[in-house]
Amino acid sequence: MVMAAGLGTRMRPLTNTRPKPLVEVAGKAMIDHCFDKLEQAGVSTVVVNTHYLPDALESHLASADYPFEFRVSDERLQLMETGGGLVQAQQLIDEDIFFSINSDNLWTDGAENSFQRLADDWNDNQMDGLLLLVPRDSAYNYNGAGDFELDEMGRISRRKPESRAPYVWTGIQLLSKRFLRDAPEGPFSTNILWDRAIGEDRLFGIVHDGDWFEVGSPDAIEPTEKALASA
Repeated sequence: MVMAAGLGTRMRPLTNTRPKPLVEVAGKAMIDHCFDKLEQAGVSTVVVNTHYLPDALESHLASADYPFEFRVSDERLQLMETGGGLVQAQQLIDEDIFFSINSDNLWTDGAENSFQRLADDWNDNQMDGLLLLVPRDSAYNYNGAGDFELDEMGRISRRKPESRAPYVWTGIQLLSKRFLRDAPEGPFSTNILWDRAIGEDRLFGIVHDGDWFEVGSPDAIEPTEKALASA
């Protein structure tokens, strides 16, 4: 599942005429950087949700040279946010365990493809979700306080109020459809489901061993391109 329905307001004016996933970094649309990694991982079916300027994104998918079956979860009538987008799209997702990825993050892999690492670390008896995290101090273009902490077993907990957390979510996760059970109706944030999984000790994380770039605004593009060119 590739999350691509957002409005991309922080990326304006580049997103005045195109959806954020089609903004180019290092000569390629950001969503294509994601597709490259998915192809390397052997993924065969990709669900993409659309809302803002959906015709442009669907046209891009139609002409994309990837060995995927593309399926579109259409949010034209209502933007469902991250959690609602997953719930709406789940009928298009064949497998009970599936990857979910934000289309606007870029990364380089370490010794192993990140999707393969998540798959190798998945424990269906223990987990409803497994998130790929990056150390806060190693996250390019990131100036926030971090998102999560990890215990010795790899279980995730939230950053404590008024403090800093050592890890940032990369936008990449492996989920069971159990994660989506009894979800709210309509638009809602994935945070609601994350918090439930944390309370049940069923949300885990692993630490990314490559580089990761937050590309949330136009001024992040040039330093990202320079870092990628020297990688």
